[in-house]
Amino acid sequence: MASVNVYLTFNGNCREAFDFYKSVFGGEYPYIGTFGEMPPIEGKETPEEDKDKIMHVSLPISKETILMGSDTGGEWASHFKMGNNISISINAESKEEADRLFNGLSQGGQITMPMEDTFWGAYFGMFTDQFGINWMVNYDDPAKTQVHP
Repeated sequence: MASVNVYLTFNGNCREAFDFYKSVFGGEYPYIGTFGEMPPIEGKETPEEDKDKIMHVSLPISKETILMGSDTGGEWASHFKMGNNISISINAESKEEADRLFNGLSQGGQITMPMEDTFWGAYFGMFTDQFGINWMVNYDDPAKTQVHP
């Protein structure tokens, strides 16, 4: 069965926000990485002003819940809107479950990133559903996963 967590998007202050959340909830970051640490993507170079922004951070809140987040940058920055910067992140237990949930929930919505294999080893996609809710679907293939997004 899939797990569901909250994913927060920030406009350059993700590290500050997550350091604050960490001071309240406690715990440690299992992963925190910047856009500058990403492998190069053919035809796209990370702008200098985005290299220190957070590409992904996760903060476990309990055994069942992880608060996740990132900064926005580049072409995505124009879509940032305070108050619409929260997504529901689903972590599926199989690629088939990820496809089923993605295809079902995205019906009538707007796909922003189709399900595809990623550089961090996951099978991942994003969309806004027909009701305006932002979703992310992720499957961490144990044979491929390097870090959890």
